[in-house]
Amino acid sequence: MRFITLMILVPLLFFKICLGGEVVVYTSEDKVFSEPVLQQFEKKTGIKVRAIYDTEETKSTGLVNRLIAEKDNPQADVFWSGDPVRPVLLETKGITTPYISSSASDIPEIYKDNVGHWTGFSARARIILYNTNLINMDERPLSIFDLAKPMWRGQVAMANPLFGTTSIHMAALFITLGDEKARKFLQDLKANGVKVVSSNGEVKRLVARGEVKAGITDTDDASVAIKEGSPVKMEFPDKTSIGTLIMPNMVSLIKNGPNQENGKKLIDYLVSSEVEKSLAWATCAQMPLRYDVRTPADVLTIDAVKGMDVDYHAVAQKLDEIGEFLKQWAGY
Repeated sequence: MRFITLMILVPLLFFKICLGGEVVVYTSEDKVFSEPVLQQFEKKTGIKVRAIYDTEETKSTGLVNRLIAEKDNPQADVFWSGDPVRPVLLETKGITTPYISSSASDIPEIYKDNVGHWTGFSARARIILYNTNLINMDERPLSIFDLAKPMWRGQVAMANPLFGTTSIHMAALFITLGDEKARKFLQDLKANGVKVVSSNGEVKRLVARGEVKAGITDTDDASVAIKEGSPVKMEFPDKTSIGTLIMPNMVSLIKNGPNQENGKKLIDYLVSSEVEKSLAWATCAQMPLRYDVRTPADVLTIDAVKGMDVDYHAVAQKLDEIGEFLKQWAGY
């Protein structure tokens, strides 16, 4: 009887997948968080998802370079970026094509490209993570600029600013502070013995183990450390001055991708309130861009965080401009 049942169900499953076709997505969002979302899409639609994930060390950069290399023969339909700047870089290189999803109509306009090259959903923010065994509440740094002061010498970690969200954070600082002040801040950090490591996840590990007292990382890494029971807390820096960088996920349709219609369906799903809710309740604890999505008590809504006043197009342009400086700073 079991054999007969399998003989019936397996062809039906195969038929469903063939009926829905497939979609190819490149994503720099952590696999542990993005894979369940993509599997849910597959289950709901019958569309087979072929996902290519980025490595932690080359977050976004690796897949962006791959998309650029494939420009004349696109292999992907959708780029799901864990940061808001790489899709802008792809837009400027003619690799994305406009698509305005009706599912995103209630997402604030500031998180959407006005002609549809990219659409934002569920955000992270840059924070200071500190070890509560080594620092009490009164001593915690309230500003990223505190970390360049002598009391933090050799006790701060940050990820390589050539990659991932750290690179975007630096570009946003150059815009907000001006080139001269931003360069001085980075030089002061270096002179103060900041530990430059491979990723934001490594920053989290160093702080959690007490190998440094504090580090600059993202809310999702901090949330994971807190839920693991590590002796850490996060601080949203510069509440009374420039604010911190808000970084929504972004999704883009790739120009001339092999499965355009299924790519649009995947985008419709990714920007839905259902996905924002699932990412808020996941370990990454991402902040919904909609105000009416129910979140756990420990997940702030986007309007509760003071964000830096930056335009993502300008950040992308500045990131390109400061590339050589960041290479020299990082010792490349």
